[in-house]
Amino acid sequence: MAASRDSQTSLICFCLGSGVCLLPLFAYLSFLIESLWNDHYIYLIGSYVIACNAIIAGVYIQNKDTYNNGVRAGFLGICFGTGLLISLSDTSWVHFGWYITALAFFHWSEYYTTAVTNPKALSLESYLLDHSREYKLAALASWTEFTIEWFIFPSLKQIRYVSLIGLLLVIGGEFLRKLSMVTANTNFNHYVQHTKQAGHSLVTHGVYKFFRHPSYVGWFYWSIGTQLVLCNPICLAGYTAVSWRFFKERIFEEEI
Repeated sequence: MAASRDSQTSLICFCLGSGVCLLPLFAYLSFLIESLWNDHYIYLIGSYVIACNAIIAGVYIQNKDTYNNGVRAGFLGICFGTGLLISLSDTSWVHFGWYITALAFFHWSEYYTTAVTNPKALSLESYLLDHSREYKLAALASWTEFTIEWFIFPSLKQIRYVSLIGLLLVIGGEFLRKLSMVTANTNFNHYVQHTKQAGHSLVTHGVYKFFRHPSYVGWFYWSIGTQLVLCNPICLAGYTAVSWRFFKERIFEEEI
């Protein structure tokens, strides 16, 4: 599985964006930066974001597709790094930081894994950032519930053992999904295929010995885990019901 130009661009830009989490480290190396970090950390992060996008534009602007790839990977990297900063902060939003980190990594790794294992099926849509209107509404609902409950019942968002269980589900689900993508290799596609492609075969080895649809199992438990991380009781019930129905219908269509 040789690295393609698309995968290299995505990885480089994701790492560049993720570098935002290193700003506190730089603060210890310079009194000036430390002062800026303590007093104007939002502006410092904003400056980093602008610089990151400027670098991506300067390097990749000549190729529209490569630039669009880099912008998305850089954006997800910034979200990933910011999530890490929140996760390590001394605030009541720590678990939201876990969530942002997991969400950003999921979307970036969907593209990167596809780029490495099945480049013929690769497109900007492989980031799944524009998956569906329902997916966006579900994400917005989880953010809204977390924020409202954080204001009204802040202690609800500090149930550490629940968030830890959710984190384990997120990590396990992510690992299972990516393992299935790597195992299926060129037989994996983000979209249901209605005609048999040349060279396509039914995968029954590896993780597919134990799961009929491991990528769906992984994504199902990953989605539930994110709501446990956030301690969102309403969205937890909603995500479970809606995800179950979505994958049940998708599997029925796919197996036909």
